[in-house]
Amino acid sequence: MVCARRGSTTRLTAALLVAALLSACANAQASGGPPARHSSSVPATPTQPGPAHATEALLAPTPLFDPSIDLRAGPVAVPLELRLPSLRITAPVLGVGLTPKNAMDTPMGPPSDPVWHEVFWYRGSGTPGDATTATIAGHVDDVIGRPAIFARLKDLRPGDTVVVHDTRTNLDVDFLVTRSVTYTLKQASDPAVLAQIYGTGPIRGQGPEPSADGVAHLTLITCIGNWVRTAGTFDHRLAVYAVALPSATPHVSSRF
Repeated sequence: MVCARRGSTTRLTAALLVAALLSACANAQASGGPPARHSSSVPATPTQPGPAHATEALLAPTPLFDPSIDLRAGPVAVPLELRLPSLRITAPVLGVGLTPKNAMDTPMGPPSDPVWHEVFWYRGSGTPGDATTATIAGHVDDVIGRPAIFARLKDLRPGDTVVVHDTRTNLDVDFLVTRSVTYTLKQASDPAVLAQIYGTGPIRGQGPEPSADGVAHLTLITCIGNWVRTAGTFDHRLAVYAVALPSATPHVSSRF
């Protein structure tokens, strides 16, 4: 990874102030060559560090990652998979933080890199399955324009199931898609939209906060639309919103 880890014992929180610029949704027209491993996803302005704490998963009582890892550190492996049964997609999950430019990291690499078929859970958002908002991003295409893991995200429909699987325990938490929304870059920069995507805590420079309805929320996000050469990104963002029922509990996985 390009971004070196810092030895901080605190997790830096960030106020997400601008659009979810998933410029890491690479396009063959982007730069004429493979991009760096890190790329801007969600511009953000850092605030003061928050208190040190481990992210506790609903799926298992142990943290998903080392709590001493700063949010500015590079991607870290987390023991989760994202499953989209209606699309027959299973993807390993990387925990990502912020780049040096204060953007949510969406790692990139050469065409053969497995990162194009991985998804990225923002460590500054909630833990999937907790009664807060968790945010997971993925690429729509790779650096030479081939479909990537979220190329078919637009095909999810309300009522479809999204599964977060804990590889340590073989337990799943199921979410149901409620809606899909396409935003222009201007719309995606609206604080109210960012609060829907990430929850209210991260955009105020705080950690994840309990949801007002007591429900676990999950947002899946990627690029969509037309490639804008001058901007170096696509001109729209697609957010798929899903919820777990308040009575939902983790259960033993059944593969699709």
